[in-house]
Amino acid sequence: MKNVDLDSVVPAMSRRQFVRGVGAGLFVLGAARNPSLAQSPPQTVLHGTDFDLQIGGMRANFTGTARPAVAVNGQIPAPLLRWREGDTVTLRVTNRLAERSSIHWHGMIVPADMDGVPGLSFDGIAPGETYTYRFKVNQYGTYWYHSHSRFQEQIGLYGPIVIEPRGGERRQVDRDYVVLLSDWTDFDPERLFATLKKQSNYFNFHKRTAGDFLRDVREKGWSQTVAERRMWGDMRMDPTDLADVSGYAYTYLMNGITPAANWTGLFNRGERVRLRFINGSAMSIFDVRIPGLKLMVVAADGQDVEPVTVDEFRIGTAEVYDVIVEPTEDHAYTIFAQSMDRTGYARGTLAPRAGLQADVPAMDTRPLLTMMDMGMAHDMGGAQGTQAMDHAAMGGAQGTQAMDHAAMGGAQGMQAMDHAALGHSMDHSAANQSAMQPVTTHPAAEYGPTVDSRAEQVQTRLDDPGVGLRDNGRRVLTYADLHTMGGPIDRREPGREIALHLTGHMERFMWSFNGEKFSAAAPLRFTLGERLRIVLVNDSMMTHPIHLHGMWSEVENEKGEFQVRKHTVTVNPAQRLRYAVTADALGRWAYHCHLLYHMEAGMFREVEVAERGAHQEDHRGDHQ
Repeated sequence: MKNVDLDSVVPAMSRRQFVRGVGAGLFVLGAARNPSLAQSPPQTVLHGTDFDLQIGGMRANFTGTARPAVAVNGQIPAPLLRWREGDTVTLRVTNRLAERSSIHWHGMIVPADMDGVPGLSFDGIAPGETYTYRFKVNQYGTYWYHSHSRFQEQIGLYGPIVIEPRGGERRQVDRDYVVLLSDWTDFDPERLFATLKKQSNYFNFHKRTAGDFLRDVREKGWSQTVAERRMWGDMRMDPTDLADVSGYAYTYLMNGITPAANWTGLFNRGERVRLRFINGSAMSIFDVRIPGLKLMVVAADGQDVEPVTVDEFRIGTAEVYDVIVEPTEDHAYTIFAQSMDRTGYARGTLAPRAGLQADVPAMDTRPLLTMMDMGMAHDMGGAQGTQAMDHAAMGGAQGTQAMDHAAMGGAQGMQAMDHAALGHSMDHSAANQSAMQPVTTHPAAEYGPTVDSRAEQVQTRLDDPGVGLRDNGRRVLTYADLHTMGGPIDRREPGREIALHLTGHMERFMWSFNGEKFSAAAPLRFTLGERLRIVLVNDSMMTHPIHLHGMWSEVENEKGEFQVRKHTVTVNPAQRLRYAVTADALGRWAYHCHLLYHMEAGMFREVEVAERGAHQEDHRGDHQ
């Protein structure tokens, strides 16, 4: 945060009360059959249609060191808001900080002036002022809210929303818990962001070592090992670079509780328990499982889906999944959410009695990006392999010259690279090959200093669980498994298509759409009432969760058929993913990567929805 004196703001509770609350907080939505099982006073749950929320500063201690934080009503996470479908809610939000603030109701379909994005839908909430949000709740399910002002979300301004269906829940359960995942850092977010701009891999302590090199030589031989290392080096890329901020800087929280403090939800054997998972983190993607229990996924981003049972699911930043579990044994189960880069985890417990806990599983081995994740052709030999790697994008003119194929294994050259031997688990099946599509064109701005990689062959598969989850022996949820009940909102065929490439320069920590950061890009213009298709092509080696405000994103499968309705769509490296949008919401809307530092580094666009012929002049905001 910039120029804010958090210590000057009087917190709503004492530091001791807050720290004690961190270890005892509990979100409990449904009444338990046995009230005597109550563990501790639950964290604040606010019901009804009329709410008063106070944004203020406080000192938070998650690691043994008190640090500045931003809280709502003195709490991190912010209070759970319970609404009812069809009601009109009024929320008076008062800013007690010394800088402007805001609240965005993530996934809620609301008028533009209620969306809460400073510089687009309103001016933000000035210090000492109150802004009144008022809108009708036209949906139900699990959602969340957070600040859209610089890095306030990173240091505490986020909370859950649960909306009761007007006609009652589709699936009855005995217990109902929110499981809100987040990442806390003791670093000043401004300093953390500045560090990434100076050295983007500063927090990556998972790089391959000399020991890894010697092991690979023993397993694969000298030629293949040297070939692979040199290839990554010439691209100026690192196959371990999955997350910009790692567990070195982050403590991962579950409902505001550290792994050591162990958030606990109670159950009686044989009960059906609903867990509403929300990824409220700033920069972290989690892989979630509960060893010993199957997870029946029943909703995605607040929308009911046809039930699908899995062992594990990946939840991108800002995504939401509701699952139902049925513990059949009278013992504890660990809720385990490991970060995608395997540098840390959030952890909680489902238990029949307070104080019980189960073993915490070891984190999976460190995953490595593959050539498929780089958008390179499967056939690494001959001209196709050379063309598939865009050397100019990967280090300028020296890229092509630096790739000395003779040095990469002598006469064997690139053909010597056996992807299976390299541990890439590359699928050469006909089905996978048919899902690979060459990208023939890139926006002109991608051929410049703001972009360091371009995927020349992308995959369109929705059944790829992503790096680190392929062939791990567990059934992992993918978008191909998700089918929103009731079908699409709008059954018209899209009338036009907008292609957006997810681009960046990792070394410089510059992020953008189509090679243009927000400050240099014109708004995307939608016409009120039109049905259009957005095609996202991820030209980077990072996973990006993309969020369109104000409208639903209806993901399509490879055949162009409706698949699942979402408010946040996670796009794997070198993936082409498309979804249909109905432009039914007038106004100026945010469209961005939900990795907070990527958004602030430029991966942000304005979407303007206007009546035909009524589009405004170009607007520029503060996101750089």
